[in-house]
Amino acid sequence: MTVDSAPIDTAVQADAQEKLAAEMTSLEIAQDTQQPTLPPHRSHDAQYNQKRSDPFQFGSRYLGEEDDVFEFNAWDHVETDDAYKEYAEQQYALQRQAPVSNFDKMRFNSDPAKWWNLFYKNNTANFFKDRKWLQQEFPILHKVTREDAGPVTLLEIGAGAGNTAFPVLAQNKNPKLKLHACDFSKKAVEVMRAHESYNQEVMQADVWDVAGDELPTGLGEGSVDVAIMVFIFSALSPAQWKKAVENVYRVLRPGGEVCFRDYGRGDLAQVRFKKGRYLEENFYIRGDGTRVYFFEKDELADIWRGTFSQPAEGNPAEGEAVTVGPMFDVEELGIDRRMLVNRAKKLKMYRCWMQGRFRKK
Repeated sequence: MTVDSAPIDTAVQADAQEKLAAEMTSLEIAQDTQQPTLPPHRSHDAQYNQKRSDPFQFGSRYLGEEDDVFEFNAWDHVETDDAYKEYAEQQYALQRQAPVSNFDKMRFNSDPAKWWNLFYKNNTANFFKDRKWLQQEFPILHKVTREDAGPVTLLEIGAGAGNTAFPVLAQNKNPKLKLHACDFSKKAVEVMRAHESYNQEVMQADVWDVAGDELPTGLGEGSVDVAIMVFIFSALSPAQWKKAVENVYRVLRPGGEVCFRDYGRGDLAQVRFKKGRYLEENFYIRGDGTRVYFFEKDELADIWRGTFSQPAEGNPAEGEAVTVGPMFDVEELGIDRRMLVNRAKKLKMYRCWMQGRFRKK
């Protein structure tokens, strides 16, 4: 009995070990296929991309101390570090030491339209990407393009090649929407009118100087519900701010809204300017002859409230200022700070934009 039972026990044991090994293997495979749970904003998978409920949240990918800064291409709400701040101040000092010559200052300021016409002549309509993010950043644009929104007049100021206007129209379901797209550049207006989606029944593109004396063609005082100003105010000189804000105020109906986005002080584009580009504090000439200003948050709030003082046009006397009366309520004004990284070269780049909603009193 003893001799016969030994082989039987060995066989049973071998079968049991094979069964246990198989179970362990399947368990290991199952464990390997389980991915660690990541919050949607930390995932590289596009299916987890989520729209923000608050457009002034400006993203939710926060950079923590434990994070690898080069894991993603961009991080939200990143304050500049001390090294960058020191470098920026050094750059500003160098810029002030080598400003634009008086001759070039006159050349660029006397006829800004010339340089924008050259810009749009030399660059195709595809130079800027269509701004499909606008309805998320400014929910009012979603509201007025709904089918039941009723009669609405939109005015885009500084429309360029139509990279805002055409995406808005592509999403539009409101049969009573009318969009006026105006730009300082005659060439930009020609580009818009030649666009395959240009339809005069819903869109009208015209040349208009927001800092001029007239209102846009076809629009009277108090006729516009929403004005869109995306990267256009920065193209004006400080001496033009007063007139521009007054014109926007004139064309908007009471309670009308301004959707605003532009450059903030400390943006990488400002820090990168070399000698011969500095016009005045925070105001520069680009290589293509167009001008750009970089704003402070409090400065913008004062401009749109009408509580700021600016040099009188032409600077007739040193220190003389023009004070504007109250105009707009600043409903929201935020700073969108983002750090972009070049993962291949291990470079960090800081961007800074201002975004606001201003309502006519």
